[in-house]
Amino acid sequence: MPNWICEVKEILPLEPGWRLIARQRLKEQTRPEGSLGLLESFIERLVAIQKKERPEIERKRILIFAADHGVSEEGVSLYPREVTKAMVRNFLNGGATINALARYIQAEVCILDVGVDADFEADPRLLSAKARGGTRNMTREPAMSLEELDRALNAGWDVVRKAKEEDVQILALGEMGIGNTTAASAVVAALTEQDPESVTGRGTGLDEAGLLHKIEVIKRALQLHEGFLKDPLRVLQCVGGYEIAAMTGAVLAAARFQIPAVIDGWIVSAAALAASRLNARVLDYLFFAHQSAERGHRLLLKMLEVEPILNLSMRLGEASGAALALSILEAGIRIYNEVSTFAEAGVANRQSRE
Repeated sequence: MPNWICEVKEILPLEPGWRLIARQRLKEQTRPEGSLGLLESFIERLVAIQKKERPEIERKRILIFAADHGVSEEGVSLYPREVTKAMVRNFLNGGATINALARYIQAEVCILDVGVDADFEADPRLLSAKARGGTRNMTREPAMSLEELDRALNAGWDVVRKAKEEDVQILALGEMGIGNTTAASAVVAALTEQDPESVTGRGTGLDEAGLLHKIEVIKRALQLHEGFLKDPLRVLQCVGGYEIAAMTGAVLAAARFQIPAVIDGWIVSAAALAASRLNARVLDYLFFAHQSAERGHRLLLKMLEVEPILNLSMRLGEASGAALALSILEAGIRIYNEVSTFAEAGVANRQSRE
């Protein structure tokens, strides 16, 4: 039996009492009530997740899930699949965008290889849980076997369970994998029953002809597996990616172990969607970093009824948006913990002046 299957049912809703405690302190601080806008709702949820009057997100960990995709054989990306391997090495060498951002926000970076078509030298920052060297071509057969799906889901679950054991206080989830915007679009189209045209974007920069070809590839895959797309796990198996499956397991584990998780862009949001179909309570524990430039992301966020923290038209991946959003959440916690209330500061509040 998979490690996570029973525990998913034990994901708890947030306790309203903790949100009320947070709301009261925010209301009493020395500024106009509600003046921090959406940031206040994010702070309230962080307090409720940690169940602490003074929450902390000092220990931050960025998890990057990497894998290759068989559907890349169909010419759906401007880049060859070898770029996945090269970028993982770039992460390890500290030369990628996410490394610069991680240094800025003082977060650890951990890369999980769940399906890169390459071997890497041992590195403490690289965890190997390879299901296979890339998925199969979803236009010809299921992207992965049920055993491989289970392995990927467990890998994501286990890396978050380990983070909990090591007292990590907040996670940021990102990915790397040439072809994975195609897989994410197929997953979202299948789970939401939307036409591929409405949820498929340009990925790394396809022109109009490339975009139309990508849409046709997704349609072929969905038609091939049409009879197996009623269950979220079968959707992941047929048209997903190893990193998308692993992130689904990670999202479920973050909710189960009550760790706030910052969701990066389009691909991670597809995994969050799959996880929410297995247990909708996961959404209480997720903070959606940004609305990406991918065509379907705004629609997906609306369907999930969530507000992104940022909207910068980003489309990089590798947890870059999540790192930026995490810095805003940390700033919010500093405000919550450090700003005086009217009573503490000896300042007359609005009620006493009336």
